[in-house]
Amino acid sequence: MAGFYEFFAGGGMVRAGLGPGWSCVFANDIDPIKGASYKRNWGAAGLRVADVASLTAEDLPGTADLAWASFPCQDLSLAGSGGGLRGERSGTFWPFWSTVEGLATTGRAPSTVVLENVCGALTSHKGEDFAAIGGAIEGVGYRLGAVVIDAVHFVPQSRPRLFVIAVDRNQVIPDRLVAREPDNRWHSRALVEAYRRLPARAHANWLWWHLPTPPKREAVLSDLIEEDPRGVKWHTAAETRRLLKLMSPVNLAKVEAAKEAGHRVVGTVYKRTRPNENGVSKQRAEVRFDGIAGCLRTPSGGSSRQTVMIVEGSNVRSRLLAPREAARLMGLPEDYKLPEKYNDAYHLAGDGVVVPVVRHLAEFILEPLLAAFGTAEQKAA
Repeated sequence: MAGFYEFFAGGGMVRAGLGPGWSCVFANDIDPIKGASYKRNWGAAGLRVADVASLTAEDLPGTADLAWASFPCQDLSLAGSGGGLRGERSGTFWPFWSTVEGLATTGRAPSTVVLENVCGALTSHKGEDFAAIGGAIEGVGYRLGAVVIDAVHFVPQSRPRLFVIAVDRNQVIPDRLVAREPDNRWHSRALVEAYRRLPARAHANWLWWHLPTPPKREAVLSDLIEEDPRGVKWHTAAETRRLLKLMSPVNLAKVEAAKEAGHRVVGTVYKRTRPNENGVSKQRAEVRFDGIAGCLRTPSGGSSRQTVMIVEGSNVRSRLLAPREAARLMGLPEDYKLPEKYNDAYHLAGDGVVVPVVRHLAEFILEPLLAAFGTAEQKAA
């Protein structure tokens, strides 16, 4: 069985996506609430709730085939502080990588490393942060490549994310896993530009990972929304009117069109600060009725919580997205145990990795690599 280390583990969504063919050797997160959720769903074995900066290679047991790190995005996000890898949150990449370097010095470096973050990591500080990540990875003896995957291919949520996949430079990679040139399905313009800004040495060690197109997604937002959800209440008519008053004429026109649709229409709303016609910043409510939710975010990241809006003829109702609905948008199973408090559950989901995206990467890149390389367990036998 393949073993993995899960850093910045949150509630264990990477573990859910990797599935039963993988064994978690070690998991880490600094947040005790997320740690409690991880324990409720996966057990306490191998879990360390602590600052990643307090860890060393000696804290990690055995040898793993994969190290996965979904390090914090706040300083790399367009909505964040702009601190990049020098920021307090996103800068935690460095102590994580120090642990990987420690594993390498003792001959225990995983054959594969995956980093997950927002796409802003490609452009932060004009690409210098992405180049710094690539340089650190290469310095330990890995080749690397990256893909940008929007979770909308798998769940009704718009959520593009960057996945950097690095492999031991001494391993032979099957030809079918690598393309000769970028594929615009998985290699965005920003990713290609970030690659071009890398030094020539990095180009020689770069991999254009190949992924198949996933099957057409069947679920739409309305399939995930409950009439009587747990943890939230429907707004009063006055609260819904106040929400509508925050909408621009363009967004109000969407609501009017939904009223004329002749059937129940489900959408989501985000409150954002936008300049008005006089250039003065003003809170606005923006709605979408395309069967897809906006990207789940956490209030601590500078964004509002997402609101559900349902239009049936002239009747317009609204409420906050429920915790279980947020979990569904992340691809978590119905039996996944969420925190009891609303903000804790919403934060857990908003900070996570979409489960079927992880499965897609595992099925078509990570597991074929393991089949070619052999697992650490097989090599030790």
